[in-house]
Amino acid sequence: MKKRKKWIGVLLGAVCLFQVNTVPVQAEEYWPEGPQIAGESAVVMEASTGTVLYENNSHQQSYPASITKIMTCFLAVENSGLDEEVTFSKNAIYKTAGGSSISRDVDEVMTLEECLYGLMLESANECGYAIAEHVGKDYEDFIRMMNDRAKELGCTDTHFNNPHGLPDEEHVTSAYDIALISRAALKNDIFRMIVNSKRHTIPPTNKHEEETYLVNHHKMLTNYQGDTQYLYDYCIGGKTGYTSVAGSTLATFAEKDGMTLICVVTREQAPNHYLDTRILFDYCFENFQLWNVAENEENYNQDIKENKIFENEESFVGLNKEGCIVLPKAAAFTDAVPEIVEINGSKDVIGNIQYVYAGRKVGGTDIEVTGAKVSEFKFRKAEQEKTEEGKEKKEEKVLKINVKYIAFGVLAVVLLIGIGFGIYYIADNFYLIKYKMECRKQQKISFKEIKFKKNKRHK
Repeated sequence: MKKRKKWIGVLLGAVCLFQVNTVPVQAEEYWPEGPQIAGESAVVMEASTGTVLYENNSHQQSYPASITKIMTCFLAVENSGLDEEVTFSKNAIYKTAGGSSISRDVDEVMTLEECLYGLMLESANECGYAIAEHVGKDYEDFIRMMNDRAKELGCTDTHFNNPHGLPDEEHVTSAYDIALISRAALKNDIFRMIVNSKRHTIPPTNKHEEETYLVNHHKMLTNYQGDTQYLYDYCIGGKTGYTSVAGSTLATFAEKDGMTLICVVTREQAPNHYLDTRILFDYCFENFQLWNVAENEENYNQDIKENKIFENEESFVGLNKEGCIVLPKAAAFTDAVPEIVEINGSKDVIGNIQYVYAGRKVGGTDIEVTGAKVSEFKFRKAEQEKTEEGKEKKEEKVLKINVKYIAFGVLAVVLLIGIGFGIYYIADNFYLIKYKMECRKQQKISFKEIKFKKNKRHK
C-alpha cells in the first residue's frame, strides 16, 4: 500500500508540472450571448459534464407542477423492480382526483412498469401516489426519500411535498434543481427508455377488461392531439407540467453531435414553453461542442512520457476515456485551464482533472488506476514481443538449451565420481603403490650405476 501511495504521489506531482511549466497563451475567453426568452426561469445543462450553457433566474424557486414526476420515476427505478405489483389505495384514487389521470380504481393492481408509463406519458397523478406508497415504507417515507435524494444530488432550492406536483405551497423547486435531478436520472437506462417512449399499452387488469392506450404528452417528442408544429428531431424525452399556479413547466432532453442537453423552463405561458425550449436548444447546439479529455489532453500524456514513470507503453494509471469538457465552438481545447485534484479513499480513482473556461467549470475526467502491469526489466529476450508462433519457437529453443545443460551436468557428475574412485583406490593401496615406486627408483639407480661403470671401462 505504501509503495502504491509512493507511485501515486510521484504521478500526481509529475502531472501537476504541466500546469506550472506549460503556461499557454490563452485566447480571450468568449462565452456566446444567450437568446432572450419569454419565460421567467430557464436553464440548459450539458448532461455528461453538468456544465450550464445557459441560465436565466435558474435558481428562482417556483411550483414545478408535473415535472415533479421526474424524481418520482427516478426513485422508483432505483429502488424497485419493474415486475413488482402495485395496488391502488383509496388515497391514491381520491386524493389525486381532478388532475391528470388514467382512471384507475381502488384495489386495482398493475406492475410498477405499467404505473411508470402511466406516470410519465399520461402524467397520471394516481400512479404517482400509488408508486410512492409502494416504493417507500409508506407515503410519507417516500416524500422523505425524494428530499434526501435531492439533497444528495446538490439541490438547494427544492422541497418536495408530494410525488405528483399538484398545488402545494410547500412543494417548490427551481429549473436548475430539476436539471440536476434529470441529469442523474438520464444515467439510468430504464428511465431513459420510459421517457423516450411515444406510446404504450397497458394490458387488462383485475379492474379493467380492456387495454389502456397511453400517448406521451410532450409535443416535441410526439404529435400529441395531432399537433406536429413543435416536433423536434433531436428530442429523446422529457416531462410536461401545468397547474394554474405554476403555469406551464417543461423539462426536455435532446441529443445531437454527441451532446445530451437538458432544458428546463418554468413559469411559462403556453405555447412559449415549447418555443423557448427550441430556441435554447438551437442556440446551444449551434454554439457549443464536446471535447474528449483523454483524446486531447496532450500535456498530461507528454508529461507521463517525459518523466518515464513506467517503462511500458500502457501506464499503470490513465485518464478515463469517457470524460469530456464542453466549450464554445470558437474556443480550442487548450483554452480551458486544467486543475489536478487528488481524490482519497478510492481504490480505482486517484485524482481528477477539472477544467475552467470563462470562469465556469466545463467538465473534466478522472485519473484512474488501470490495472496494467508494470513491465519487466529490459533483459527480456525479443522473442517475448513476437507472435504466438514466435513464442512457441522460443519455448523449443529454451528446451534444447536445458537438455545441453543437463548433459554437462551428467558429465560433471561422472567426472566427480571418477575422481572419487581414484582417491579411494590410492588411499586403499597406498603402501603397495609406495613400495612399487621405491622399487622402480632402486632399479633406476642400479641402471645408472651399471651404465656409468660400463662407460668408464671403455675409456
